[in-house]
Amino acid sequence: MANRGPSYGLSREVQQKIDRQYDPELEQLLVRWILAQCGSDGTVAQPAPGRDGFQQWLKDGTVLCRLINSLHPRGQAPVAKIQASAMAFKQMEQISQFLQAAERYGIAATDIFQTVDLWEGE
Repeated sequence: MANRGPSYGLSREVQQKIDRQYDPELEQLLVRWILAQCGSDGTVAQPAPGRDGFQQWLKDGTVLCRLINSLHPRGQAPVAKIQASAMAFKQMEQISQFLQAAERYGIAATDIFQTVDLWEGE
């Protein structure tokens, strides 16, 4: 919910339903798996706990790109250049690279989120 004001009416009800479904235990399980998968070389730091911390951790796309690269043999990484950036369009570009690589990896298109949804915390 990066740049949005408070929601009202149906939007608020939908957001409350989404918030109730968030599972902090699943978040911690995913964080541990991502950190283990990406290695302990210090390139991927632990996120702040909670939904917002998890979203901020993934928002620039670097963790996601390191994750998808870690699932491929050395020398066959689908994302060649992973670079942290404060610029929104570069962050969204990296998320898009991850999503394209995830689809090529075999993730069904129906299971893939939209770049803007992650970036805005939806």
